[in-house]
Amino acid sequence: MGDRVALMSLIEAAYRQHGHLVLRRARRLLGNEQEAREILQDVFASLLGEPGQLDGKGAMVGWLYGATTHACLNRIRDSKNRLRLLDTHVAPMQRESVSPSAEHALLTRELLAQLPIDLAQVAVHYYSDEMTHEEIARVMGCSRRHVGNLLERLKATISDRMREGSSSP
Repeated sequence: MGDRVALMSLIEAAYRQHGHLVLRRARRLLGNEQEAREILQDVFASLLGEPGQLDGKGAMVGWLYGATTHACLNRIRDSKNRLRLLDTHVAPMQRESVSPSAEHALLTRELLAQLPIDLAQVAVHYYSDEMTHEEIARVMGCSRRHVGNLLERLKATISDRMREGSSSP
């Protein structure tokens, strides 16, 4: 019982100290306040359910950052699948005209949803967060060399998708 109280105290302190970072990260990736708040709750609730997630993972902030990114990318994928199902089974809605920046954000989320999780994570960390290979390696828990390999795979994947897109009528 004492361990559970200590754990809850630790998680509460982490929430108070780092919750705003998780929320800001989720807002940036999802572009939706309500979904960002849900991710904030999900990330900290997962710690209550599985406190062992933190064992040997380094700094709390790094773990929270990675967990938030992962949760947001999963949310983007789920959202894309829901939209695909709605388009298939319900009359397609008319697409409203959107601003270029909104369209760019939508296209970015769409691309992230199509990438394998490791490539999507490295893309967010490198291009959006402007992190170095070393920083990405720490957050993702892998070697710097692996980060370089992931970025090469990412660039090749994007290049292939662009070629596919430009060759279709």
